[in-house]
Amino acid sequence: MTKPKLLITREVFPQVIDYLQQYFEIESNQADDEWSPQELRARAADRDALFVVASDRVDAELLDAAPKLRIVSTGSVGHNHIDLAACAARGILVGNTPDVLTEATADMAWTLLMAAARRVSESERWLRAGNWKRWAFDQFLGADVHRSTLGIIGMGRIGSAIARRAGGFEMKVLYSNRSRAANEAEFGAQFVERDELLRSADHVVLVLPYSQATHHTIGERELALMKPTATLVNIARGGIVDDAALARALAAGKLGAAGLDVYENEPALDPALLEAPRIVLTPHIGSATRSSRLGMAMLAADNLVAFAENRPLPAQVPTN
Repeated sequence: MTKPKLLITREVFPQVIDYLQQYFEIESNQADDEWSPQELRARAADRDALFVVASDRVDAELLDAAPKLRIVSTGSVGHNHIDLAACAARGILVGNTPDVLTEATADMAWTLLMAAARRVSESERWLRAGNWKRWAFDQFLGADVHRSTLGIIGMGRIGSAIARRAGGFEMKVLYSNRSRAANEAEFGAQFVERDELLRSADHVVLVLPYSQATHHTIGERELALMKPTATLVNIARGGIVDDAALARALAAGKLGAAGLDVYENEPALDPALLEAPRIVLTPHIGSATRSSRLGMAMLAADNLVAFAENRPLPAQVPTN
């Protein structure tokens, strides 16, 4: 029996390839470079299945170029890079990778929050430049984290994991979400409207999915509502924050600090972010532990194998 044809757009762990080879005829991106949209369309033309990552745009043009395609499995929780309506119109299944990266990403939120609030990156660069000559009372004064107020925008799996960690710092936890979280009492979290959260929180963490409705959730207006000493952390998706407005707020001293792992138009960054003070920048590594990344790849593979065996996908994204 002929195996279905699978295209894997980035280099992946060898054990994942070994697993998938039992079910698919595979072409994979061994060079691990990022294909242009034109090259991706050409390579996908005769494929039955795609294993993509968040930087691969799966749009109607790509789907039209791949008439045999029946499943797209992304090695990410987010799926805003996939045109779900276009997939639904063509009967194409979509799978993603929830749950396996929750704890690692929550850890990363705290890493950025602590590093930004306590000016870790800024002070390290200053030290490495040979500027440390003496100790001083006012040297790199940052913001307290313990017994402060944490605001979480997006109280899903990752938001809940962040809230759970806040207990160790005796923090007051506020959250804003599309609906009340069933587990709010477990973390002592208080539901508030978004503007109230922005006005009240000492530290704000963004954990909401990207869509046109959430584009620039944090823009110039929202930044103006925040305390001038507050910390903003984005581990969600680029585009949720207006990066240019954030850079201006930091440069003008209207915001205490920021920590970003995701950006508009990544991997291209707004140059103003690189010049902004009191900011920590990381290259989209929120889930970058070995266990999490391997778990993501294996769940994406499990979705593909379920398709090959004509079983329900373990992590299917609704497309209608």
